[in-house]
Amino acid sequence: MKMRNFFPMLTMLLFASLFGCEEDDGPDVTSPVTNATDPVDNTNGTARNTAINITFNEAMDPLTINSSTFMVKQGTTIVNGTVTYSGTTATFTPSNNLEPGLTYTATLTTGAKDLAGNSLATIKEWSFATAGSALPRAVVDLGASANYVILAKTAINNNSTSAITGDLGLSPAATSYATGFALTNATGYATSTQITGKIYAADMAAPTPINLTTAVSNMITAYNDAAGRLSPDFSELGTGNIGGKTLTPGLYKWTSSVSMPSDVTLSGDANDVWIFQISGDVSMSSGVSITLDGGALAKNIFWQVAGQATMGTTSHFEGVILSMTGITFQTGASINGRALAQTAVVLDSNAVTQPQ
Repeated sequence: MKMRNFFPMLTMLLFASLFGCEEDDGPDVTSPVTNATDPVDNTNGTARNTAINITFNEAMDPLTINSSTFMVKQGTTIVNGTVTYSGTTATFTPSNNLEPGLTYTATLTTGAKDLAGNSLATIKEWSFATAGSALPRAVVDLGASANYVILAKTAINNNSTSAITGDLGLSPAATSYATGFALTNATGYATSTQITGKIYAADMAAPTPINLTTAVSNMITAYNDAAGRLSPDFSELGTGNIGGKTLTPGLYKWTSSVSMPSDVTLSGDANDVWIFQISGDVSMSSGVSITLDGGALAKNIFWQVAGQATMGTTSHFEGVILSMTGITFQTGASINGRALAQTAVVLDSNAVTQPQ
């Protein structure tokens, strides 16, 4: 190499080293590929409110990710929905909940392109099956706990005057832990002007103690049954906020708390079943109501609550509450259903009616 050419080349190399310049590798001509799908191919028991996602190995041209290139079908029927794209993930969100117990196919065409204009190398297609079936889910068997409109283990506390239709049970706690009822004791039970029915406690005459032991055991079994149901139809619906929603029959699951800041409707017929699995608390705001539509029955609605269940002032609740932690009805709240708690039930001028 001649010396007169060496110094300019050395200068260029030093400049590249100092300023991070790299040699041009040429245009991008590599086709993008997909890394993952959600649900994955051949998945069973997919939640019916799921969104369908596909992730790429690189950024894509958002204009090429649309309803013409990303679609979902049930058989030959196109599912209505919206397509969005963010980061390296495309999402198809159905306009309505998917139908139970059916197989759906998602397709991404080669019309999807990366930022350099390279098309997807091949069509991507995958299938998944939704949870549930056309038949109603089995009810939760309450066993002997169904003999009570309120059943608690540690206390039933009533502030002021309530109106209760149905029997009350308390075990293993004694009668003294049922407060605010002005009880009149009898053999094996007690009565109150606030209760259209009887109240039973663990320290009363036989056979009340053994009956209550059985009922409490059945209550716990029912709680575990509801908590253990598999393949939820709906998962994390509304991220826990179900205010304003109309809920169709099925199994619902949340790994957090559930709130009802506005009215909720349960729509179905007399044979339909709702089971709500709630890992946290459930709370209703003041004045909020659950409404049943289409012949739905409170006795077929089961709220399995790992945390505290709280009904706001003058709210109205429908269904059977199976709570591990406790149930509180604030002033003037009402329920058509049952309050079955593994700790205490707290009342304050409430209307509590057993379901028919």
